[in-house]
Amino acid sequence: MPNDLVTCLWFDGTAREAAEFYADTFPDSHVGQGFASPADNPGTREGEEITVNFTILGRPFLGLNGGPNFKFNEAVSFQVLTDTQEETDRYWAAITGNGGKESACGWCSDRFGLHWQITPRVLMEAIGNPDRAAAKRAMEAMMTMGKIDIAAIEAAIAGS
Repeated sequence: MPNDLVTCLWFDGTAREAAEFYADTFPDSHVGQGFASPADNPGTREGEEITVNFTILGRPFLGLNGGPNFKFNEAVSFQVLTDTQEETDRYWAAITGNGGKESACGWCSDRFGLHWQITPRVLMEAIGNPDRAAAKRAMEAMMTMGKIDIAAIEAAIAGS
């Protein structure tokens, strides 16, 4: 079934490299067809790859080699939900390694400047906990973290 909504991500000549990194990092991800620019433009020369189709976690994207004019910022990020500390650690290490950057509360950015939230499901459940005191403890614990520590969130929920 065709997808009628595809997110276009603007890169400065690194669209294929980014697509390959994401495909290597996340399951249900792959790099698809690229297209050469039919004419010179601000981001690419005629014959150079201007776009590449790729999928991250089953969602379609178009990477555009649009040039240096626009950069990613924290106003848009991808939230990846995780089930275990091992999965959280693996994604965090892949994204922050090799030129990425750590931030607070599960946020980080990759070497291409794209922003990510590596978020254990237990954290999302904790924040929505009907026991508002437990939710508050979990939120306060999260506010002290870079990468999310599932055991520490669970301890906060329990009040220990």
